[in-house]
Amino acid sequence: MSGEDFTRAGEASSDVKRKLKQMGVNPEAIRKVAIAMYEGEINMVIHADGGEITVEITPEKIDMILDDKGPGIKDVELAMQAGYSTAPDEIRSLGFGAGMGLPNMKKYSDQMEIDTRIGEGTKITMTVYI
Repeated sequence: MSGEDFTRAGEASSDVKRKLKQMGVNPEAIRKVAIAMYEGEINMVIHADGGEITVEITPEKIDMILDDKGPGIKDVELAMQAGYSTAPDEIRSLGFGAGMGLPNMKKYSDQMEIDTRIGEGTKITMTVYI
């Protein structure tokens, strides 16, 4: 994915959703993964000029690791507040950047960890239990 190019944003979450369906994973877990991953993809496009997503699936859980080389998150506690956004106005005019990305990622994952370093990037690990 490349920054501010929304033409492919959402492809990774759609691909994972399709594969999880083929594997027979329960629909609620699939829904949670799809929403959490999509929100992460959009955040990576808006704030980090893209990034890399790794998905690890075991019989017990699905781990999603979103890793970018963006600017980092200056205030994680503030960024976790619903409605808080640092997205530019042009992104908001496209219907993105409403400040629900991180809160929705947390809401739709059973576990979420954020490792962020200013000027280096952010790594978010989310887990959905099957």
